[in-house]
Amino acid sequence: MNNNDIFKKLRVALQLRDDQIVEIMELVNFRISKAELGAFFRNADHPNYMECGDQVLRNFLNGLVIHLRGTKENPKNPMEVIKSHKPTSTSAEKPKSKAFGDKKALQKSAPRPVGKPTGKPGFKKKPDAKPEIVEKVKFNNGKKK
Repeated sequence: MNNNDIFKKLRVALQLRDDQIVEIMELVNFRISKAELGAFFRNADHPNYMECGDQVLRNFLNGLVIHLRGTKENPKNPMEVIKSHKPTSTSAEKPKSKAFGDKKALQKSAPRPVGKPTGKPGFKKKPDAKPEIVEKVKFNNGKKK
């Protein structure tokens, strides 16, 4: 297992985004760009893959300690910090999808409000008129009847 694998596993386990990792690195005065981070997280056979050096991983771990625990003057609870990384939506908020055969799923629960359409601004509806067919052509693809 190399430094890249350790870095990837920590990112996934702690649910960190690239911008959060950059902020963690800045806690120990180590500057790194999102592009450099992306190179660490690529597959080894990718042309832009880059090996994560010991210095980068060491600075990330030191910054992670400060990020999770805080400093002596301003201590933090690590579990609260980790919970703040998680997405705010929960599975209870998402409505469950209905089966394909259920006709009630096709019915709308409430009528749409009258007024401006809710689509994108500047969106114009296509005309309902179909273009006229100039001439009907039957293709036989070289087959004789």
